[in-house]
Amino acid sequence: MPEKAPERKSKISASRKLMLKSLMVARAKEDLEQEMEEKEEQKEKYLEEKSPPIQTSSMSLEELQTLCQELHAKIDVVDEERYDIEAKVLHNTREIKDLNIKVLDLRGKFKRPNLRRVRVSADAILRSLLGSKHKVSLDLRANLKSVKKEDTEKEKTVEVNDWRKNVEAMSGMEGRKKMFDAAKGPNQ
Repeated sequence: MPEKAPERKSKISASRKLMLKSLMVARAKEDLEQEMEEKEEQKEKYLEEKSPPIQTSSMSLEELQTLCQELHAKIDVVDEERYDIEAKVLHNTREIKDLNIKVLDLRGKFKRPNLRRVRVSADAILRSLLGSKHKVSLDLRANLKSVKKEDTEKEKTVEVNDWRKNVEAMSGMEGRKKMFDAAKGPNQ
């Protein structure tokens, strides 16, 4: 039998663990804040490249109107692209969900363990089913009934009489006594 290895105790005290965890959380918070700042800077750079500042002070009314129309047309194109991309994403997420369900159905809801063959006697099975207070043995040969040839021959020779003929004769206590005597008679 393999010996159990003694459980190792942690070399770090609980207060030291707590301090290390708090330091790790603080470091992760700083990294997250720095990452958010970098994303904001990238967004600002992208917007500066794609949309340079507009000088509207020297433009006439007609030029401003055409500029607004151009901007609205660009906004419409971007909205159409955004809608198409959202539809594709929604379709893909549904497809992923369906495939995950199919995978779970194929694999089964849970991982089935490998079963081992165990030899258990019938007595042990009965004890586990009925409990230890019941003393039942499963000796099948002792429980079998012995069949004699005489019994089967007697059953075949029994006459089938019409029950209506003897209804009045067998009614009451005398009839029951006759039936009892008739059943007892041949064996004695």
